[in-house]
Amino acid sequence: MAAKQLAIRETTIPGMVLIDLPVHGDNRGWFKENWQREKMVALGLPDFGPVQNNISYNDQRGATRGIHAEPWDKYISVATGRIFGAWVDLREGDSFGTVFTAELGPDTAIFVPRGVGNSYQTLEDDTAYVYLVNDHWSAEAQSEYTFLNLEDETVAIPWPIPLSEAERSEKDLAHPRLADVAAMKPKRTLVLGANGQLGRALQEAMPEADFADRSRIDLFNEESLDRVRWADYDTVVNAAAYTAVDEAETETGRVDCWDANVTGVARLARHVARHGLTLVHISSDYVFDGRKRLFTEDDNPAPLGVYGQTKAAGDAIVTTLPRHYIVRTSWVIGEGNNFVRTMASLAERGIDPSVVDDQLGRLSFTDDIAAGIRHLLRIRPAFGVYNLTNEGPVMSWAEIAKLVFAGTGHDADRVTGVTTAEYFAGKQAAPRPLNSALALDKIEAIGFTPRDAREALEAYLAAG
Repeated sequence: MAAKQLAIRETTIPGMVLIDLPVHGDNRGWFKENWQREKMVALGLPDFGPVQNNISYNDQRGATRGIHAEPWDKYISVATGRIFGAWVDLREGDSFGTVFTAELGPDTAIFVPRGVGNSYQTLEDDTAYVYLVNDHWSAEAQSEYTFLNLEDETVAIPWPIPLSEAERSEKDLAHPRLADVAAMKPKRTLVLGANGQLGRALQEAMPEADFADRSRIDLFNEESLDRVRWADYDTVVNAAAYTAVDEAETETGRVDCWDANVTGVARLARHVARHGLTLVHISSDYVFDGRKRLFTEDDNPAPLGVYGQTKAAGDAIVTTLPRHYIVRTSWVIGEGNNFVRTMASLAERGIDPSVVDDQLGRLSFTDDIAAGIRHLLRIRPAFGVYNLTNEGPVMSWAEIAKLVFAGTGHDADRVTGVTTAEYFAGKQAAPRPLNSALALDKIEAIGFTPRDAREALEAYLAAG
């Protein structure tokens, strides 16, 4: 038996590909590598992570099954016999209703994405139809199936054996026509930390996502994570974290900070890895020691305090995941209590503050961080670390405070600059990097340029 070369061929349905399989035969029979992850992924097949292998045996020619769209990906091949396969895209979107047909024998397989309706008709007796799927069957999952009638006039599948002569199930006879099919919705993005500053901005930027606060999904609680139906998602954005920088230096704060930012991230990463999801994880300038003028994504962490240590450790866990984006930011400003609102309040109340002038960096407004995350998930560039702050000149906290005073109609000279050592003298405080400026070349190279921090500050103050 002459063997084909292993190859992948595109079909008319987006994401669905045919695979030519080498079959090696001699006088004893034949052998093939039916599923070979390393070679097939290298050729472009999605690394879909199968968890179950099923076989459907059909003893007579003409057995016909389908059309079923299931909430998982499927890799289909034939062990013995031949089939006529018919696939209809039943996913929500422009390709809904697109049809593809092909004959499959032992030397051909097909990858069928989630939501594409699958059906086949056996062309020979004793046909064994084999398929891998990347999620386990459950009653809950079955409720998400979408079906199409084998006789639908719109898709008009050219069955080799007329359906009137084919063997079909009663259930398949009752499936709806295309006009009545409920299209399968795409997998969603899950955002953890919904009530934080960034979580609230993400709700505005990504209204189609699913948002969870700690009352629903708690990184401190393994059982809480076990209850999530991860199969509904393809991406998780982890905007949840322990961020009380000074409290983290205390005995109880240290424990909570490590549990949330390290152990909690490890708990989350286990589920993300198990289900083949993409994780977007929010990092911090506190992973650095502030000894450089401008930190790039390739710089090694050197955290000064407990909070920074936990964020660096959490980042290290995330980098072990095949699909991850670490979004590193600094000096975050959004809804709720923050530096800008504190300065505006002091200005209004006639209080003249002393503000540190030897810590340098850029503000990161949550609207811009959220927009940057949305951009990452839309274009899906190379996985890895991406710095994401607002653009513009590097400034000190004192300079920013002066801008806030001036922007709210007050005298900027009421702000007095002091060193970090002077400001924290006699106080229990975490060490802070004196330079938090992050290089933005990488995020801008993929088409996202954040607003200038001064422009964003003006808009933030104007919005109240």
